[in-house]
Amino acid sequence: MKRTTVLISGAGVAGITLAYWLRRNGFTPTVVERARSVRDGGHKIDIRGAALPVVERMGLLDQIRERATGVRVASFVDHEGRRLASMDGDAFGGRGHDDAEILRGDLLRLLFEATEGVEYLWGEEIADLHQTADHVEVTFARGVRRRFDLVIGADGVHSVTREKVFGPGHVRDLGHRVAVAAVPNHLDLDREEVTYASPGRTVIVYSTAHDTGAKAMFLLADDQPVPADAHRYLADRFADAGWEVPTLLANAGDDVYLDAVCQVHLDRWSSHRVALVGDAAYCASVASGQGTSLALVGAYVLAGELAAARDHAAGFAAYEAELREFVAINQKMGPANIKRMVLRGRAGVWLSMKMLSLLWKLPIRDKMIEKVTGPIDRAANAITLKHYPVRCFAA
Repeated sequence: MKRTTVLISGAGVAGITLAYWLRRNGFTPTVVERARSVRDGGHKIDIRGAALPVVERMGLLDQIRERATGVRVASFVDHEGRRLASMDGDAFGGRGHDDAEILRGDLLRLLFEATEGVEYLWGEEIADLHQTADHVEVTFARGVRRRFDLVIGADGVHSVTREKVFGPGHVRDLGHRVAVAAVPNHLDLDREEVTYASPGRTVIVYSTAHDTGAKAMFLLADDQPVPADAHRYLADRFADAGWEVPTLLANAGDDVYLDAVCQVHLDRWSSHRVALVGDAAYCASVASGQGTSLALVGAYVLAGELAAARDHAAGFAAYEAELREFVAINQKMGPANIKRMVLRGRAGVWLSMKMLSLLWKLPIRDKMIEKVTGPIDRAANAITLKHYPVRCFAA
């Protein structure tokens, strides 16, 4: 398997991490990404449980902690902005003491810098691919053709690689939509997260330690097709919302991310010389809180099993056998969490806010918090991570 050429489609967390570990094991990875550079910005993400040893073995854990969001407190407000309850930021995010929270763009930059020497094809994408007995013939969008021994799709929930090799479908809509936008910090938040809930809709605004602005996340119950005009969609769906929602929408930047809250389910993650990793193979949804950790662990396991195997077929099989149960446990978190994040009906919102306002006055509050955060911690640690020996240190 040494000196095997591998094309990785997608320069996200899974793709860059895979490139790092493949190169460390003597493979020759090439990453193709339709964006013109590493993507900056993005929502804050968590690195939990089994994912922590992955970044530690990459020598990045200290840098990740230095770039941590530092969110200190999370508060809940009503439609008039009155604070109903506040709690520790890590407890609200379901994080243990060792878990780390970082902006997605910051993590991508650290991962990319660790892959010096890897070939990147920016502003390019796969137009077509054809598998033969001993290689994959890839045609890129600009017309260039190249041969690779293997192709790995790490191109996210809407993976083009997955559709070309496994066919359409495989995406399970959880009946909600999510939007994330950069906004001015007009609330003067200092490493604080504020949540406002109304029937079928939730808005979360936060500031982080390394960003003078703020980010706003909009969640809502909806199963209709995702429209192209994110601004108009949000304005229509949140037209009657209270609190600071009108101001947040009016000041949202041009680059608004809008998508369905969904999962990816496949019976297998490989076909001959093509395999999938991260969200392309097993997206757990933004509601799971485990997407980044699944990408890090999945990439590490895939590279390790390929390096240890006699051939790519054995490596792909071992990768799937090692990861299937871990993925299944974490995917179960998504549907359950989204129901807690977006409350249905006025009575449900009123009751939840009333319970939150009383919770912090009760002596059993720590036990009640553990009921929510405990399952996340157990899911994040639901795999015993192998220590794959590095076969070849790339220069």
